[in-house]
Amino acid sequence: MELIRLHTPLNKLQTKESGPMFDVLRLPVLLFRRYYHALWLRVCLYALLSLVISLITFVLRRALPETLLGGVDADAVMPVLTILASSMLAVSTFSLNVMVSAHRAAASASTPRVHRLLLQDTTTQSVLSAFIGAFIFALTTIILFRAGFYGDEEAIVVLAITTVVVAIIIVAMLRWIGHLSHLGSLDNSLDVAANEVRRSLSATRRRPCIGATPLTPETVLPEETTPILAPRTGYLQLIDIAELASCAKSHGAVYVLKRPGQLVFKDTMIAQVAGTLPDGVRDKLSSAFVIGTDRTHELDPEFSLLTLSEIASKALSPGVNDPGTAIAVINRVTSLFWDALDQSVEAPKHPEVFMPAPGAEDLIEAAFAAAARDGAGQIEVAEALRRNLLQLASSDDPDMARAATAMAARALAYAEEALTLEQTRDRLRALTRADQTFSTTTEPTE
Repeated sequence: MELIRLHTPLNKLQTKESGPMFDVLRLPVLLFRRYYHALWLRVCLYALLSLVISLITFVLRRALPETLLGGVDADAVMPVLTILASSMLAVSTFSLNVMVSAHRAAASASTPRVHRLLLQDTTTQSVLSAFIGAFIFALTTIILFRAGFYGDEEAIVVLAITTVVVAIIIVAMLRWIGHLSHLGSLDNSLDVAANEVRRSLSATRRRPCIGATPLTPETVLPEETTPILAPRTGYLQLIDIAELASCAKSHGAVYVLKRPGQLVFKDTMIAQVAGTLPDGVRDKLSSAFVIGTDRTHELDPEFSLLTLSEIASKALSPGVNDPGTAIAVINRVTSLFWDALDQSVEAPKHPEVFMPAPGAEDLIEAAFAAAARDGAGQIEVAEALRRNLLQLASSDDPDMARAATAMAARALAYAEEALTLEQTRDRLRALTRADQTFSTTTEPTE
């Protein structure tokens, strides 16, 4: 069962602009986008930029008229640089402590999996990078003054650059103060997880196989194929579909047997290629699969849904007992599914590569199974869950409708076992699909 209608004619498929993660399917681009969201990379870039700014002072000095040179001496600039260096070191250390504490609080209030998403917060990264970059700029400039590379002629250029750096720091502090008002809160964790689910579901709807042709039970594999084995044990994180497609054009169709997010074991088959392949080509194809110890969000919509559903499961635990948060998560996930169904399906960019698509049952399972189990004993949660699942069951997508109907039936079975009052069970059974309710309550006029 696929999230999209695989029987839709190709001439009816409409192409929309691809999501940011899937514009280019080359593995180096995907890896660069992954490391671009790492805090250390942005800090290093800011640090390198601060060093470059310190060293281009000589070039800027030559562009100034002689009347301006010497107007400011080094003694006027050094105190400002000293204050900037000492204060930025303290601010950077304090901000890092705040970030770590906020992430721990968010992981404790929601789910530990949200910590990885919070680490990709560009606002926190930019602010911390600006603080550390200003510290490195001030420290480097002080060293250059003390070493005699800078003199009174360069002082006015350094003062001008320092003024710009101070303005950047003020803006960064204002952003940081505003960001701290919600950093680490449960609402922020919900927003971050929901945004990731929105991106993941939208991309999955448009390209369920990240540009490849869906591999279904009806797909007939060639009689002679060459297996591609997993180089290590772990979770399949990324797949270079473009690399597989280039091999398929010269050797034969490639059939990927695993999708991102699934656990694979070393020396087990993860793909097959039509015909026979030299060992060198097999090794090259093996490198197109990135396998790691943890699941990642880039190409794994089920993991994104699990992260959001774990927030609801945590809220329903006896120690927290927060059904309102669980209902909020259920409502958000349902709206994200509903919005994703409006996305148009793109034609496969690489039809010579086949890959299994995420099934609607798997996505619904990841999104609602935990809430159906843990919220069965609370009528408000069970009612919200059944109402939302029945809403998805009324969608025009047959696979999604079947998966939502099956999950609604399971949630009802959980609730009937957990609820103690027959009155509440009858109230839950009375909920029907939205289209059925409309047809039974609206009488035709004569």
